[in-house]
Amino acid sequence: MEYVLVADDNKDITGILTVYLKKEGYEPLIAKDGLEAEQMFEQYEPKAILLDVMMPLKDGYQVCKDIRKKSSVPIILITARGEDYDKIMGLDIGADDYIVKPFSPSEVMARLRAVLRRLGNGEPGKEQENVLRINNMVVNLEEYSFQVDGKRIPLTKKEIETMWTLAEHPNKVFTRDNLLDSLWGYDYYGDSRTVDSHIKRLRAKLDTVEHPAWSIKTIWGVGYKFEIEPEDM
Repeated sequence: MEYVLVADDNKDITGILTVYLKKEGYEPLIAKDGLEAEQMFEQYEPKAILLDVMMPLKDGYQVCKDIRKKSSVPIILITARGEDYDKIMGLDIGADDYIVKPFSPSEVMARLRAVLRRLGNGEPGKEQENVLRINNMVVNLEEYSFQVDGKRIPLTKKEIETMWTLAEHPNKVFTRDNLLDSLWGYDYYGDSRTVDSHIKRLRAKLDTVEHPAWSIKTIWGVGYKFEIEPEDM
C-alpha cells in the first residue's frame, strides 16, 4: 500500500482529494493540523505530501521545514495565498511544487504525477511512467498515441509531444519561444509561427471530441497553456 498524506483542516478539500487519490491508486492519509501531519509522516512514511500552508497548531511552512531536515519526500504546498513571495518562500524551504486555491483536483493529481516522475518515484498502477492521464485524456509517449474517452485521436508525433509538454504542467503558460526550443530544439531556424500553426491544427483535431474539463488556451501576446477548468470545492 502506498500512502499520500493530505494535511488540511478543510474537510471539503480533504474529502475531494481523497476521492481523486484513490482513483490514482493511493491510500490517502488525512491530517487536520500540522502536528498531526508530522506524526502521520513519521508513522506511515508516505510517498508524497499535499500540504496546506494555513493550518492549526503548526503551519505548512514549518511542517515542510521540519520534514525536509530528515526526508526528501515530495511535498506540494496548497494554499489560498498566491503572492510571488509566498511561492518563492515555499520553494526555498524545500517544497517541490506550489498550488494556489481554488484549484482543480485534476490539476493537483497532474502536479503530483509530474513531481513523482521528476523525482523518479513512479506511480502505483501505472504501466509506464511516460503515460499522462488527465480527466478523460491519455497521452502515451511509449506508443505515441493520444486518446480522449477511450477514442484514439490521430495526432502527429509533434502534436503528441506538444500535448505532453503543455499537459504535464497544467495552467503553466509557455511562451512560443519556450515551445519552439523544447519541441524543435535550440538549433531550429524556424520562427514562432511554426508553433502557432501546430497549435491550430492540434486544436482542430481536439475539437472533434468532447473535453469540457480541459483545453489549450491562448495567452495573447505571450503563448499557450493547458488549462484545467476549476471544479467546485
